[in-house]
Amino acid sequence: MDNYHIREIADEEFGNLWLGPSKKFFEDESQVFRLRLALSEEELARWEELRAKLGTPIRINLGMYHGEEFIGWCWGYQESAMKFYMCNSAIFPEHRRKGLYTRLLNEMISRTKALGFQEVFSRHAATNNAIIIPKLKAGFKITTLEVTDLFGVCVHLNYYLNPLRTKILDYRVGQIKPDDEIKKNLGI
Repeated sequence: MDNYHIREIADEEFGNLWLGPSKKFFEDESQVFRLRLALSEEELARWEELRAKLGTPIRINLGMYHGEEFIGWCWGYQESAMKFYMCNSAIFPEHRRKGLYTRLLNEMISRTKALGFQEVFSRHAATNNAIIIPKLKAGFKITTLEVTDLFGVCVHLNYYLNPLRTKILDYRVGQIKPDDEIKKNLGI
């Protein structure tokens, strides 16, 4: 494991590193609807205008390396003042089952917490157990099931950086009974 390391990558460099491999991971084996390809030139122009009005959200691009070889990634961006969207992750098949994804996940959680985000969320194909299980083990919670035209059935996973929010969620879904802290914060 000593020869594996994570480093943050600038947007310009990251796009060149992950774009090719991501197509192999996420397009060759799936039926993802690529909305960008279905829009007219006018619709694409309007989309870009709207994106420009959003400002510059924080973005984190993490690369996993074996020596100097790029073998995986995890990237995401700020969705709101409190929420970070962990958008896309992968480890090349020959490097899997070594705990590398968990290292990337923990690094992303650490960085988002240091920046002050309250919540990290992600969405996944509902059968993507290779990613869902490590995230659940790390403390993510299933919060939403979604059906989209782009990806089909997805599960949303949330990680609350404030432990009280996790506790409130566990109460809300019937996992725990309310204690004094929950009662105080919910006014019950």
